[in-house]
Amino acid sequence: MKVIVTGGTGFIGGRVVSALMAKGHEVHVVSRSVQPDLGGVFFHKANLAKEEIPKACCKDAEAVFHIAAKAGIWGSGQSYHAANVLATRRVLEACGEHGIKALVHTSSPSVVFSSKAIRGGNESLPYGRNWLCHYPRTKALSEKEVLEANDSGDLRTIALRPHLVWGPGDPHLLPKAVERHKRGKLRIVGCGENRMDMTHVANVAHAHLLAMEALTSGRHAGGKAYFISQDEPIQLWTWLNEIFNNMDLPPLKKAISFRKAYSLGLGLETLWKIFRLGGEPPMTRFVALQLAKDHWFSTEAARKDLGYEPIVSMQDGLGETISYLKSL
Repeated sequence: MKVIVTGGTGFIGGRVVSALMAKGHEVHVVSRSVQPDLGGVFFHKANLAKEEIPKACCKDAEAVFHIAAKAGIWGSGQSYHAANVLATRRVLEACGEHGIKALVHTSSPSVVFSSKAIRGGNESLPYGRNWLCHYPRTKALSEKEVLEANDSGDLRTIALRPHLVWGPGDPHLLPKAVERHKRGKLRIVGCGENRMDMTHVANVAHAHLLAMEALTSGRHAGGKAYFISQDEPIQLWTWLNEIFNNMDLPPLKKAISFRKAYSLGLGLETLWKIFRLGGEPPMTRFVALQLAKDHWFSTEAARKDLGYEPIVSMQDGLGETISYLKSL
């Protein structure tokens, strides 16, 4: 089957591409980065924030994985809207123009952000408000458009919401935490006992293929979103200290209260905006909330509708991830 993967050179996208290749699919990657050696994968260069998907890769395609997005906590609303909302609209337009029947959209649990703790949250949670940053707002807008575009007689769509993706090849999440700890810049935020989901990248790719198979086989009518996780919520700061210990780093003990972190985030956000400072603030209100409060979700719906089961456990994934972090 001919399949398109936007963002196929990224962390999640690369795993999805490998999984598709292993199953014998014809894979076409759309990415704005330079062409890598993907071993049999067809590459199409395009920046979907500004350009349409090249028509050459759409002809006779049966499914699309829309993974490309602008992540992060800082930046202009315009840049996030272009990369996350306008790009998604271009994907939907391409599906309609070329008769593509299945679309799996990579969303985010942050679309239900509410500034409150979430424990065992499911898909009945409403979209968030008072976003505090542009990423979750624009991901919610794009997810809504994908699900509203679902038509069981034409295009079928599913949105997946993997939480905090980790594993070998992670370019941001854990390497950034390790680097900040080495520089003495990392702090436990809050009481240090909050629990959250971390989702191994192999499980995320597995869920994507299950969603595609459910849509293309006709078993799923589409139009739904699903949380994807390990089903093993961990105490974040205890887990990070386990990683630090395995890397022969001292345990993280320094802490800052949630209230102080939130106030610091507000002050730094204001400073960055007034003086138009480069990079991103070392703390924001959104980050303080994410690091201090519980955030874990139920995968019951994904298990029931997609047959999802994690294929890599937290413990099994830890060893290879630590080896990867040591190699950086």
